[in-house]
Amino acid sequence: MIKLGTISYNIYCNFTNYGSALQTWALHQAIKKLGLNPVLVDYCPDILADKDPLNPFGNMWDKDDESRRMVEMTLPAIRINYEKFDRFFHERFDRTKIAYTSANFNSVMSEVDSFVCGSDTIFCPDEFGFDDGYYANYKCMKGNSVAYAPSFGDPHFSEEDYMKLNALLQNFKALGLREQMMIPYVREHVTVPVEKVIDPTLLLTKDDYDAIATERLICEPYLLLYARRYNPKMEDYAEKMAEEKGLKIVDISLRATNAEKGHLMFYEAGVEEFLSLVKHAEYIITNSFHGMIMSVQYHRPFVIFSREQCDTKITELLELFGLSDRMLVNGTEQYTEIDYDSVHRRIVEARDTAQEFLRMELSLLG
Repeated sequence: MIKLGTISYNIYCNFTNYGSALQTWALHQAIKKLGLNPVLVDYCPDILADKDPLNPFGNMWDKDDESRRMVEMTLPAIRINYEKFDRFFHERFDRTKIAYTSANFNSVMSEVDSFVCGSDTIFCPDEFGFDDGYYANYKCMKGNSVAYAPSFGDPHFSEEDYMKLNALLQNFKALGLREQMMIPYVREHVTVPVEKVIDPTLLLTKDDYDAIATERLICEPYLLLYARRYNPKMEDYAEKMAEEKGLKIVDISLRATNAEKGHLMFYEAGVEEFLSLVKHAEYIITNSFHGMIMSVQYHRPFVIFSREQCDTKITELLELFGLSDRMLVNGTEQYTEIDYDSVHRRIVEARDTAQEFLRMELSLLG
């Protein structure tokens, strides 16, 4: 049997990220359902080597003094959150015994002989450049790697970038891409199967997530506000919605001073606690791609606000769900009630197609 390893950005990402952790876990569960037992390759790309998740100031999205002050105030919760994520990656996965970097990666063959690269934005040049691990460009990966649901994000390619990309795509035996945008280009430059597939978190159902979600954490009815990046319009919208519906606000964000407005601040929530907070929310307001996905998995009413460098993936997925009107920019937009029976019929169809492609990819690895 092949010794299969998965590679993504997760263990070493600067800010702990529920979506990154959950897409990795979900991909492992989906592969296990197909009869294999993958290991998570403990891999730190060079671009993340000097990043300290307990000292996040060097890699903040928002560089203004106010945002820095909010991060400083949230550092105790960041530390608790980091410890929970670290425990998640140690307890929920089989991992390689050795930690790998560019300096020693080719020795991974003692533990892994085939690779699945994915998912999330590992193909995004604006985030990671062209990392050898993410593009299967180490000697030990060429010819025995596939990609499942990597994303290019909203990329900015130069002519030189395209030349690099064309060479790197040859390393894969098949490519399942998360967004449609780059599929025509990739198909023109490779001779292997290329298809659009869904994010790994949609390969599972809410029953799979219930297996790891904690018990209900907040007894009173609440609105969950999950912000991956500060958006004052989104925050104002959440407060207006909570007041109208008589709900408490549970807030997963770096805006520590929101506690003074009565928000229950939960940045320290681990992955399992995050799932519980989504599952039991009366309403969810977010600008997170995976926050949206888990809202849908748990049949929760939600809206998602536009966010820089994320709109392509959000827009495409909302189209799949038939929920395009749930994306807000100003918070003044109108939207219709969600028919979750219809939404999940669409998901089941896309899931069946993606599972079949993943099955084919794994068969190519032996």
